[in-house]
Formats: sequence, structure tokens, C-alpha cells
Amino acid sequence: MTFDEIKSTLVSRFGTQIILKEDRNGLQPALFIDKADIIAVCLFLRDTEGLYFDFLSNLTAVDYQTHFAIVYHLNSLPYQHVLVLKVELPANRSLDELPELPSLTSVWRTADWHEREAFDLMGIYFDGHPDLRRILLPDDWEGYPLRKDYEEAEKYHGIHIS
Repeated sequence: MTFDEIKSTLVSRFGTQIILKEDRNGLQPALFIDKADIIAVCLFLRDTEGLYFDFLSNLTAVDYQTHFAIVYHLNSLPYQHVLVLKVELPANRSLDELPELPSLTSVWRTADWHEREAFDLMGIYFDGHPDLRRILLPDDWEGYPLRKDYEEAEKYHGIHIS
């Protein structure tokens, strides 16, 4: 199934408003979905015959300074097609109030580890995640190292790290 056929199937099911915009300039074209619709869209993509996106192969977060983007790479193993979905979030730089979107752990179990990594390194909060905590950095680490505004500490527990 082509990108345009998948897009058409989504529009047929949810209406034209489901796709906020699209990007055809990258290596893989992407559809932008509102964070409020991401679970419904992903369930539809997973459960619909002919689509059956049964594998979340990657989830990552990107800091564009003006906003964050969460990028989902989906695969249908039986039908051998791929799709990239993106959700944009405001670039809230506060460490007390993180950008937030729904967790996809109820759709794909693999989202568990991917979301924990995006939380740990970028500071994206996934609402409904069963165990959202740091996965690569120590629990008491301050900040999110993949953010463009991250300032590396000189010491961690008295040990020079710079």
C-alpha cells in the first residue's frame, strides 16, 4: 500500500481534519497527527485489515527549538509497508512542566522502552505510561541531554564529567 493510499484510508475513516499536514521531503514521507488523536489513529492502523501496522519499529523525539516533535516509525510486517507519523508539541522548556502526549504502550508494547528513552533524554511526558522513569541516566540526573538548551553539568556527585 502506498503512502497516498494509507493517507486516503485514514481520511476516509476520520475525515480530512485528522491530518494536520504532511511532509514529503524526507527519506520517508510523514503524516502529522494531533496528539489528541494519536491513539485512535494508531489503533486503526494496527487493527485494520490491509494496513495491519503490527510493529512500532522506532519512536524518537526531536528538538526544533520552536517546538518538539515525536516521530513514530510504523511497519506492517505481513504487508511490508511503512509509515511515519509525527506529533508536534510546544517547546515548553520548564523542567517542572514537561510537554505531554498520550502513551502508546496500550497499542504496541515496544512503545514502553522507546517512550522511556524519549522521557529520559528529551523530557517528553507520556501520559498513561505504566512505568515512566529514566532508563539510561541515573534517577537523580538533572535536565534532558538531547534538548538544544541543555547545559552539561561540570560534576555529578563530586565527579568531573565535562
